Amino acid sequence: MGMLSEFKQFAMRGSVVDLAVGIVIGAAFGKIVSSLVGDLLMPVVGLLVGGIDFSQMAFTLQPAQGDSPAVLLAYGRFVQALVDFVIIALAIFFVVRGINRLQRKTPPAPPAPPAPSAEEKLLVEIRDLLKAPR
Repeated sequence: MGMLSEFKQFAMRGSVVDLAVGIVIGAAFGKIVSSLVGDLLMPVVGLLVGGIDFSQMAFTLQPAQGDSPAVLLAYGRFVQALVDFVIIALAIFFVVRGINRLQRKTPPAPPAPPAPSAEEKLLVEIRDLLKAPR
């Protein structure tokens, strides 16, 4: 029973639960960004560079022979993955930047100095009387 309760304590730690939530949200976010890149941005980039579909770009290293498929160096998929990475990195940067701005609080104004005590007031009066010309 000791091992089970120790595992439960480990699994219910805030950091483990936060990590699990982060992984699930990250996977969903990855799908959204992949769709953003593949469905919205890459067609525009393809049009800008003359209608080229990056994912289909490849060098043929060995043509297909009989039943064996061609050996391709698919650099277009690499370009696509690179664009995906840059967009994901930028999106995460802007999310973290926004969170940091929300968390950054203006420092509180320094508290007003306390009013002088009665003793201090009397000392100020005595000082002023001693400084006064006779």
